[in-house]
Amino acid sequence: MPSTFTDPAGVARDEPLYNVVHNDKKRVAYFYDSDIGNYAYVTGHPMKPHRIRLAHSLVMNYNVYKFLEVYRAKPAVTAEMTQFHTDEYIEFLQKVTPDNMDGFMREQGKYNVGDDCPVFDGLFEFCGISAGGSMEGAARLNRDKCDIAINWAGGLHHAKKSEASGFCYVNDIVLAILELLRFKKRVLYIDIDVHHGDGVEEAFYTTDRVMTVSFHKYGEYFPGTGELRDIGIGSGKNYAVNFPLRDGIDDNTYSSIFQPVISAVMQYFQPEAVVLQCGGDSLSGDRLGCFNLSMRGHANCVNYVRSFGLPTLVLGGGGYTMRNVARTWAYETGRLVGVEMNPVLPYNEYYDYYGPDYELDVRSSNMENANSPEYLEKIKISVIENLKKTAPVPSVQMQDVPRQGFGMSDEQEDELDDMDEDENKDVRRTQRQWEKERARQDEFEESDDEDMAQANGVFKPNGPPRRSILDYKNPKAVEDMDLDIGEPAPASIAATAAAAAAKPVEPVAIDNDETMIDDDEVQPAAAEPEAEAPATTAAQPEASSAAKVDEDGDVDMAEADEKPTEPEAEIKTEEIETDPAPEPEAERRPSPAAATSEPATEAAPASPKAASPVPEANTEKAVAEEPSKAAEEASDKVPAATTDDKEKEADKPQE
Repeated sequence: MPSTFTDPAGVARDEPLYNVVHNDKKRVAYFYDSDIGNYAYVTGHPMKPHRIRLAHSLVMNYNVYKFLEVYRAKPAVTAEMTQFHTDEYIEFLQKVTPDNMDGFMREQGKYNVGDDCPVFDGLFEFCGISAGGSMEGAARLNRDKCDIAINWAGGLHHAKKSEASGFCYVNDIVLAILELLRFKKRVLYIDIDVHHGDGVEEAFYTTDRVMTVSFHKYGEYFPGTGELRDIGIGSGKNYAVNFPLRDGIDDNTYSSIFQPVISAVMQYFQPEAVVLQCGGDSLSGDRLGCFNLSMRGHANCVNYVRSFGLPTLVLGGGGYTMRNVARTWAYETGRLVGVEMNPVLPYNEYYDYYGPDYELDVRSSNMENANSPEYLEKIKISVIENLKKTAPVPSVQMQDVPRQGFGMSDEQEDELDDMDEDENKDVRRTQRQWEKERARQDEFEESDDEDMAQANGVFKPNGPPRRSILDYKNPKAVEDMDLDIGEPAPASIAATAAAAAAKPVEPVAIDNDETMIDDDEVQPAAAEPEAEAPATTAAQPEASSAAKVDEDGDVDMAEADEKPTEPEAEIKTEEIETDPAPEPEAERRPSPAAATSEPATEAAPASPKAASPVPEANTEKAVAEEPSKAAEEASDKVPAATTDDKEKEADKPQE
C-alpha cells in the first residue's frame, strides 16, 4: 500500500500528484517572468496579471516543472513591437505614466487608452514581458529547440495596430506569428476565448499564409465582430474562419463543433505551425464570460490540437475569475507534457484562493444552453464548405530574410552557458541549468534538487513530518505518583503531583511548626504538597492515619509522630472509615530514633502485608467514638504531642 502522510494543508496524501498519460517525449518550453504578477491595472479592474503567478505556483507544486524547460524571456523592446504597431503608438505607451497622463489627453483619446485600457505603473514593461515571451517561444519553435512553447502571459488578441482595446495594448500574438512566418509557410491561429480575436484577424485578413479560427460569443457582446460571413478578402478570402456561438455552451456541445472544424482546417490548410490562444473567460462562472465550459472541456481543446504533433505556441488570454483561470492553465500545462494531475490541490503559497473545496476541477453549472443542435450543425456545415474553397496548399516562395531573427542564436546561448559555468564553478547545479533540465517520464526514479525547488516556490512535503520523541507515549503508563499497593493514583492526587513536580524541592514544615526536616529525609519530592494540602485541622489526622509502610519496611514519619496518643488513633480510624481512599506512598521518612520510640503494640510490621490488621482494629474503635468529639481532641492534642515528641527524639541520638 502507498504510504499515507499529511501535507502542510492537513490533507492526507496517499496518491501521487500526477500520473503519466502518454510519453511521446515532446520538448516543452515554458516562459515565465516572476515580475508579471507585480503589475496591476487599477483598483477594481477585472484584468489581474496576478492570475499568471497563481497558475505558475500550481505548476511548480504539482511537480510538472520537472518536464518543462523553464525560461525567462528577454522583454520585447520598441524595435520589436513596431514590427506590427506604429512607432507613434509604441512611443506613447513608453512615455505615458499615471503621473503625467493628464498631459497626454489627446493621445489617450486617439489610442483608446483610458477606460477599459487604463494607464498604470509599469505599463510598457508589462507589455514587453507579455510580447517577449511569445516572440521568444516562436523563435525557439523556428530553430527546432522545442516542440511546444507556453506563455500564459501572452494571448492579448484585441490590440490593434495603433489602438488599445479590450484590456490589450500590444498584440503579442501577431508579433509571434510574424516571427513564425519567417520560417514557416503557413501558420494556423486558433482562438477559444469567449471574445472574438478581432485584433489577430484584422492583422492577417488579407493573406493566405495565416488562417484565423475563432470560436466566440456573437451578438450584443464585445467586440461585436466575428460574424459567420467574415471570411477574409483578397488573397485571404476563406482564410478567416468565425464560429459564432450563443450563451451557455457546454463541454459536449463545444467538442461536437471544435473537433470537426479543426480537423477540416488541418486537412485543407495543412499548417506548419499552430498558435493556440487559451482564453479562460470561456470557463463556467467567469466574471465577464457567458459560456459553460468546465476545466476538462476547455483542456480537451488543447489536447486535441496537441494530438496533431505540429509545432505549437500556447498562449493565455482572457479570464477574470483568477482561481479558475489558474487551475485551468496549470492543468493544461500538465496535459501538454503528458500527465494527468491529481484532483486534490497540493499545498502552495496561494492555497486559500481555492477554498472551500481546494480541488483542481472547475465544473460546469446548470446554465441553460442556448445553442441548439440544429443551429450548430448549420454553422458547422457552412464553415466546412468555406474551407473547401481554399487552395489545396498555398504556394509560397521562401527566401532567406536578411534581418536577424528574434531571440538568441545557438552561438549566443552557448556563450551564456559557458559564462554561467565560469561564474559558478563551485555550484553543483546553477539556476540556469536547473531551469533548462527536463526529467524523463520513463525514468525508474527521478532525481531533483529539493533546495533549488524550494527556492523557486515549491512547497513539497517529502513524507510524514519529522516526529518528536515526545510523540511516542505509552497509553498504558501510570501517572507519576503510584500507590505502594499497586493501584493507579486518583485524579486529584495526579493533579497534585503534576503541580508539585513543577515546584522546586524545599524543606517541608510539619503542622506549621518551626522544626524542619532535612532535605535528604524528604522522599519522594512529588509527595511534599500532600502535607500542606489539608485546609482544616481535622484533615491533618486524616493524612497521618493513612500512613502505611513502604516497600523497604520504613514507617511513615507522620505515623511515627502522631501515634503515641490514643485519641489520635481514634481520629485516624474514624477518618479512614469515612474516606477509605488510599493515600500515596509514604510522604516523609522517619529518623531511626523516631522509629524506635514507638510503642511495641503500634510498631509497624516488617512487610506491607502485616499492616492490614491495624486499620481494621482501629476502625472498630472509631465506630464507638463521636465524630465531633474526636475532631475537638485532634485539634487540641495532636500539634502539642507531635512537637514534644520531636524535641525528645531529636535529643536522644545526641546522647
